[in-house]
Amino acid sequence: MNARQAQVESALAAAMPDAANAPQRLHDAMRYAVLGGGKRVRPLLAFAAGELAQADPARVTQAAIAVELIHAYSLVHDDMPAMDNDTLRRGKPTVHVEFDEATALLAGDALQSLAFEVLAQPGLVDDAATQVRMLNLLASASGSRGMAGGQAIDLEAVGKPLELPQLEFMHILKTGALIRASANLGALCGRQLDDGELIHLDHYAKCMGLAFQVVDDVLDADASTATLGKTAGKDAASNKPTYVSLLGLARARELAGELRADAHVALGGFGKEAERLRQLADYIVLREF
Repeated sequence: MNARQAQVESALAAAMPDAANAPQRLHDAMRYAVLGGGKRVRPLLAFAAGELAQADPARVTQAAIAVELIHAYSLVHDDMPAMDNDTLRRGKPTVHVEFDEATALLAGDALQSLAFEVLAQPGLVDDAATQVRMLNLLASASGSRGMAGGQAIDLEAVGKPLELPQLEFMHILKTGALIRASANLGALCGRQLDDGELIHLDHYAKCMGLAFQVVDDVLDADASTATLGKTAGKDAASNKPTYVSLLGLARARELAGELRADAHVALGGFGKEAERLRQLADYIVLREF
């Protein structure tokens, strides 16, 4: 995991414009938002799914950093005053605090564009139709039917009671869509999986997307700001619906465990080539920060 994280960090640094190049402030903000922090869970999932499909790691790297650039842009925008109004991310001031709101907005826009530039590079895969499919997959996962749509529902839900199916739908879009895209993009870098294999991989990734959010909600309620690297207890203070507010802390932990078990079942038909995916399921659910 440490080796893959270092590989992703290096590739992200190389993919982004040098801060010495104009417009320097924008490029500096982009690099500030992306480098030097984060668990890189989405790239790790892409690499694990790439192993499942015997993909060239160099190709997976491009897909992995494209997803991470989308994730980073979303954090920059989510932290802004018009959204969640957070001042701390990954243990340092958020981009709009360190720079300014206009620069943060532009940095997020530029990171989103860069993600598709990276994914569109020639040679990512041998088949042009597969590459177009990958671009479509990332676009759908990022847009109104994915991450952006989930964030819109999240903003509308502040202060309102949600039932569990509504909460799950919100997070299938907001958090889950990009996590599912990570696994599917990694797999598309390698051999063509059959329909059954793709269904099982996607179900695994769906479980991981929900489990990741459940654990995030638990940690937000149960861990310190110093541990998280972001403001703890922010969801409760903002009166946001979460798995903890709906189910309670103990039941939320149980749900994360059930999703982990379901993810392992989804991988039951695979052999040792799915071992990294199994390990990531454990890591995502059992992580403490």
